[in-house]
Amino acid sequence: MLLGIVSDTHDDLDAVEAAVTFFERDGVDAVVHCGDFVAPFSATPFDAGFDFYAVRGNNDGEWNLQSVVDGFGTYLGEAGALSLDGRDIAVYHGTSDVLVDGLVDAGTYDYVLHGHTHAHGIEERGGTVRINPGGLPIPIEGADNVFRVATIDLDADPGADAVDHHVLDRP
Repeated sequence: MLLGIVSDTHDDLDAVEAAVTFFERDGVDAVVHCGDFVAPFSATPFDAGFDFYAVRGNNDGEWNLQSVVDGFGTYLGEAGALSLDGRDIAVYHGTSDVLVDGLVDAGTYDYVLHGHTHAHGIEERGGTVRINPGGLPIPIEGADNVFRVATIDLDADPGADAVDHHVLDRP
C-alpha cells in the first residue's frame, strides 16, 4: 500500500491540483492531509481515486470543512490515529512541538505525520518515524522554498527508508 501525505496547502488550488495529480499518477491508495486547507473548497479536489483522511490545522477557520471532507473521506478532527496495512499512524497538524514529540516518544505508532512548519523533514526515533511532508513555500526562516509532498511504502519494513519526499511543480 502506498500512502500519500500533504499539508499546508492554504487554498492554493494549483498546489492542490499538483498534489492530487501526482498522487493519482503515482498510484497511491490513500492520502492524508495534515491540515491547513484553510477553506472547504480547497479540500474538494481530494475527492479522487484514493481513500482520504484529514485533520484540522490552525488556519482551518471554517467548521464546514468537516462535513465537506466527511462527504468523500474521513475527517479526524484535531488529531487522529489510523491503522493502514498493519501500520499504526498518528496524524496531527503539528502546532505544538510538545504534542508531536509526545506522539513520537509514546512508542505506540510506526509513523507520526504532521505539518505546520512548511519544512519537510523526517526523523526516526525509538522505532517511530516522524514525517513532515512540507507545504507551500512561505517567507519564514526554515520553511521550504518549493512545494513538497511525501509518500510511504507501507508494504516495506517500517522506517525512514520507506519514506520519500517529492518536489511538485505548480503551474
